[in-house]
Amino acid sequence: MPFSSPFSPLDIPKCNLLDYLWPKGQEPSDTPLWIDAKDTAHNLTPRSMLQWTKRLALGLDKLGSKAGEVVMIHTPNHIFVPVAYLGIVGSKRIFSGANPAYTVSEMVHQITNTQAQYILAHPSLAKTTVAAAREAGLPEGRVFLFSDVPNASTSDLRDWRDFLPSPAEGNAYNFPNMSLEESVNTTATVNYSSGTTGLPKGVEVSHHNLIANLDQTIYMRYLKKPWDAATRPREVWVGFLPLYHAYGQLYTIAMAQKLQIPVYIMKQFQYEEFLRVIQTHRVTHLQVAPPIMVMLSKRPETSKYDLSSVTDILCGAAPLSKELQNQISKNLGCEILQGWGMTEVTCGAIHVPGGTIDDSGSVGQLDPNCECMLLDDDGKEVAEGQPGELYVRGPNVCLGYWRNPHATKESLSPDGWLKTGDVAVMKKGWFWIVDRKKELIKVNALQVAPAELEAVLLEFDPVADAAAVGIILDDQEWPRAYVALKDEYKGKTTGDDIHAHMKAKVAKHKQLVGGIVFVDEVPKLQSGKIMRKVVKEWAKRDAEIMRGQTPKARL
Repeated sequence: MPFSSPFSPLDIPKCNLLDYLWPKGQEPSDTPLWIDAKDTAHNLTPRSMLQWTKRLALGLDKLGSKAGEVVMIHTPNHIFVPVAYLGIVGSKRIFSGANPAYTVSEMVHQITNTQAQYILAHPSLAKTTVAAAREAGLPEGRVFLFSDVPNASTSDLRDWRDFLPSPAEGNAYNFPNMSLEESVNTTATVNYSSGTTGLPKGVEVSHHNLIANLDQTIYMRYLKKPWDAATRPREVWVGFLPLYHAYGQLYTIAMAQKLQIPVYIMKQFQYEEFLRVIQTHRVTHLQVAPPIMVMLSKRPETSKYDLSSVTDILCGAAPLSKELQNQISKNLGCEILQGWGMTEVTCGAIHVPGGTIDDSGSVGQLDPNCECMLLDDDGKEVAEGQPGELYVRGPNVCLGYWRNPHATKESLSPDGWLKTGDVAVMKKGWFWIVDRKKELIKVNALQVAPAELEAVLLEFDPVADAAAVGIILDDQEWPRAYVALKDEYKGKTTGDDIHAHMKAKVAKHKQLVGGIVFVDEVPKLQSGKIMRKVVKEWAKRDAEIMRGQTPKARL
């Protein structure tokens, strides 16, 4: 019998996301909400944000971009990224963000897979973007320079502001209305996730998915607090989460507008700068992943700054040990709550209700309108307190995987159950994530698929076979590879040779920071599949030997 949320269902609107965030008839505020963390005079208000998004939508119309087409961005964080997100989505186009660390080959995959027709690229990344666009067969003139300040156009690249209509024309533009059915079925974003297995896949999230997850998350944030969203005390956020990622999009872009919360956007995450922003702007709430918690606990810089303004920390994207949670809560004197989510549930589906005192390491209770099952390997529901794979259903569960019906069929049942690949235990309606059935490696909350690393390793001629796995060192997970060399290269090819190959091929978070181990052969089943369980045992054994050693990132 599926387990339902203990909370009353919410009446979730079905409309265009922009109509939900800027309701018709309500005058937009002139209070800065999206603020450059280093130059606070550089900011956008709800009024100016709305005008910019309308100008972008109309500008894309004039370029010939059509509803239903993908527009990509390739940029670090800045205050105009929300403009791109909202203008693309609100005009019934589809937003897809690429990791700024991507190499040309990784960009080619995303451009080709999304069939993106236009790309907004930061000047610092334009060379990579243009090379990838050409390789992917995108016509010339489809890449535009995109940053928070005007850029001089070149013979090859125009600034995105060049195709925008005037502010007056933008003000006259109206985002298209959506019927109830359109809101549910119109794709808003294609964010890239590795799903449960295989290479990165685009997750299709609809307007209604986004609205539902915003309503669910806001409900859970204040549930046990002595106030609600309307009567809450002052909140200030710091926006360091990457805006090509679902976690950052939900909070820094959409929820900041819905709740009218100022957020100081960092263009690049540097730990001491992060601490400075908290101290200077009296930041009250943090949305983080476990690596930030490790920094708060262990980095000496933490004690140099006044973090007393922080009252609440939400930790998601990967499990956090209860020991670390309780230690930081005590040190900072703040409430630390966990949540569970994945790109496929828009952002989150399980949260510890705000105002709850929890020191158990639980990820919380099911959000309103959600239900779940915990199943064993035979597809049977497990008894309470026993581990089982988490299946989730609700209005925040994605439409499927973009242009990948096979992956959709593997992960999403016809009646809406999402197979998450996470193993959980449930006791009295509270959940704990205890394992991952899926093969993913989580590096600083970013997903890395072993299959992708193995494919890249096998491109290197000396490598005969390889298996990639995550290894946990000093409370953080890192990619590690067990590599079998061809006979003629044994004793000649080194780990440094392989690191050099990987550096040229994959982004920083996919580097084999957890190490390379040469083995005689990679363990495989008769079918040819890698025996993941054996390789994971190797990594656990090695982690014990290496305990206390923090690997140095290969830059």
